[in-house]
This record gives sequence, structure tokens and C-alpha cells, in this order.
Amino acid sequence: MISTVIAKFGDDISTDTIYPGRFMATVLPTETPQYAFIDEKELNAKLNSKQVPPNSVIVANNNFGCGSSREQAASTLKGWELIIVARNFARIFLQNSINLGLRTIICPTIEANEGDELEISETEIINKTSGKKFAIEPLPQARQAIIDAGGLIAYTKKKLLEKSKKN
Repeated sequence: MISTVIAKFGDDISTDTIYPGRFMATVLPTETPQYAFIDEKELNAKLNSKQVPPNSVIVANNNFGCGSSREQAASTLKGWELIIVARNFARIFLQNSINLGLRTIICPTIEANEGDELEISETEIINKTSGKKFAIEPLPQARQAIIDAGGLIAYTKKKLLEKSKKN
């Protein structure tokens, strides 16, 4: 799959940058996406004007999703069907992302800029713009299975259905 980088961030992007606390009264996954990166005016406008196709990429350095444990930071990105590629993620944000089925990719050496085209496979990312390749740090198989199913609820339903068919 080839995806375009729509934004690049540095280190320590907090959940307050992704989904500011002042919108915590809005928790429905159908409503939260409009507030994604609301203080990053250009990115928020791009998202809300529907200029961003599904599977577009946000690239970040270290500690993406640090700060609050608010689940909305992950659900707002899932609402746009974004892929988040970072050198590493804050622990709670990563688990929230997995539980919601947000595609998060750990790529410790990623180099990409806004507008770059990335070819993403299970094991590496090829920056088609620069020609460079970067290894992906795989998630544990159980966590990846949850993302692949679309989140923890979908995964659980799938497992229960498989179990009921065996009985």
C-alpha cells in the first residue's frame, strides 16, 4: 500500500495536541474527529474539508501520544482512518490505539516529510520519495491481531463467534 504523509511532528506530541482537553465533553467517536489537531489549524482544516483520503500517514519522532490517558486522542485519529508512524509511542496511547484498531506503526529510524509517499509492508516502510527503507518494529502477534480485527470489541466478537461455531 502506498500512502501519503499529511503531517510530520517531532518528539513528545501530547494527547492534548491530538485532542485538546477542552473537548472532553464530546466523546462519541462520530463527533470527535472534527477536533483532531484543532490547534494545528492547517492540518485540522485539511482533515475537516475531506482532503485527506483514508490510510494517509502522520509521521512523528519519539513519544507520540504522551500526556493524558484520554482514549479520544486515539479515536479521533481512527475516525479519519489515519496511519500513525512514529519512532515510538507513549505506552497508554499505544494500548488505546490497539484497542480501537488505529493502525500504529513503530519505525525507530523513520525519515519522512509532509508530501512524501510511503510504501508500507508488514516489515518495512519504503519512502518512495527519498528511496530510503526503514525497518518496522513489529507489535506482538496478539496486539496486531486486535488491530487487524478493527479493535478490541471486533476482536472479541470474532473470537466468541469462532468459539460458538466449535461448540
